[in-house]
Amino acid sequence: MQALRDRLSRITDLNHAAAILEWDQETYMPEGAEESRARQVATLRSLSHELLVDDATLNLMESASPESPIDQDLIRITRKDVEKATRVPASLIAELAIASGRSKGAWQKARATNNFGIFAPHLEKIVDLTVQHAEALGYDQNPYDALLDQYEEGMTTAEVARVFLDLKSQVIPLVKKIADAPKLDDRAVHGAFPEDAQWAFGIEVAKQLGYDFHCGRQDLSAHPFSTAFSITDVRITTRVDPSFFSPGFFGTLHEAGHAMYEQGIDMALEGTPLADGTSLGMHESQSRLWENLIGRSKPFWSHYFPQAQALFPEVLGKETLESFYQSANTVAPSLIRVEADEVTYNLHIMLRFELEQEMIAGKISIKDLPNAWNDRMESWLGVRPSTDSDGVLQDIHWSLGAIGYFPTYALGNLMSTQLFDAAKRDIPNLDSLTASGQFADLLGWLRTHVHTHGRRKTASEILFDATGAPLSSASWMKYATKKFGDLYGF
Repeated sequence: MQALRDRLSRITDLNHAAAILEWDQETYMPEGAEESRARQVATLRSLSHELLVDDATLNLMESASPESPIDQDLIRITRKDVEKATRVPASLIAELAIASGRSKGAWQKARATNNFGIFAPHLEKIVDLTVQHAEALGYDQNPYDALLDQYEEGMTTAEVARVFLDLKSQVIPLVKKIADAPKLDDRAVHGAFPEDAQWAFGIEVAKQLGYDFHCGRQDLSAHPFSTAFSITDVRITTRVDPSFFSPGFFGTLHEAGHAMYEQGIDMALEGTPLADGTSLGMHESQSRLWENLIGRSKPFWSHYFPQAQALFPEVLGKETLESFYQSANTVAPSLIRVEADEVTYNLHIMLRFELEQEMIAGKISIKDLPNAWNDRMESWLGVRPSTDSDGVLQDIHWSLGAIGYFPTYALGNLMSTQLFDAAKRDIPNLDSLTASGQFADLLGWLRTHVHTHGRRKTASEILFDATGAPLSSASWMKYATKKFGDLYGF
């Protein structure tokens, strides 16, 4: 058993070392190092893969005698990981890593220069390799199932489509009600917000929520993300707009939510494959909970608005708590997913979900992707990107080879409100605690019911055990209808 733990620890360390190089690529790496960095990451990823699928790993699992429930789960989960990994040749893993390393740099240049042509051949390569990856993993009905399962184990394309259809049928009438209501003024989040003050304010609030900077840090990147190299080293990034408060501040809260999940995993799982979030949907539930259910709530701003007003007197000096709260929660169709309001956000995800399926099925050519994107944005949200940088190039995920990832964002939205409702039942004074800037009880509840388990429990098991119900759109729709009905007066 100890020999198996040691071997899995080496595999985990290789993956974390690759993740450090990838974090550096997004934050501090000089531009000229792209080719060598792609090769370095590929080397580490392929070594990790080879160690995992080697007969020695299987032999150790067969001969090891579990000494604890954690050992039992370690063998069970590792067996699943090995089974999946053995289906995929190490050469394909390396090829994907190299293609992704090159693709990230091309995406950054394409986005900066509004030139989809720079990125298109790289995306074609990524899609081709992803189809090969899906075929290697295997599937029953739809190649997209194999990709989705990597991020949301057990979920199928058909199930996601069903959930999204139900959600869409309820969201569209809500969006129409809001569109027919008197408009809210969002001026309070637009104006001169000095970058240094935004940065310091976001970090201070993240600390108070419970993100441990002794075991983490925040840096700038083109696209906000969080990453973990161990339970004691979990990092976040954001981007800051000096004329728009929301992206930087709420981006910090969002990524801190991800990071607090990773920091809350049971230390007994450190250095094992179990020390990770159980699914990306559950991960997203944590980021959306802190960003929206806490960070965009009136109790939260009743505590923090005076501080924000003191930091940004030029913009907020004459604003009130009510006017700022309305500005931070204005519903208006927008081009950028990470800046979208809570109500329209899910439509951004459904658009990407559809396009990904069409790319994998070969139903759309890469060259036609920008127009297809723009047409659907206009049809669904009533806005049309004037540049590819604000359209098809806005997200980093496809350059990373992360196809099958996007649906988890909307699934996380639904999980977040179910978990928050359960937390409020157990912590009846949660709103008053939030209004006084006290978050330890909520974080403690999430530690106990979600974070500590790592991968020992699936997302559906965690959700059902914590809430007493399976995944549903009912809780999110009730929350959104109440909150935005109150804001817009219907």
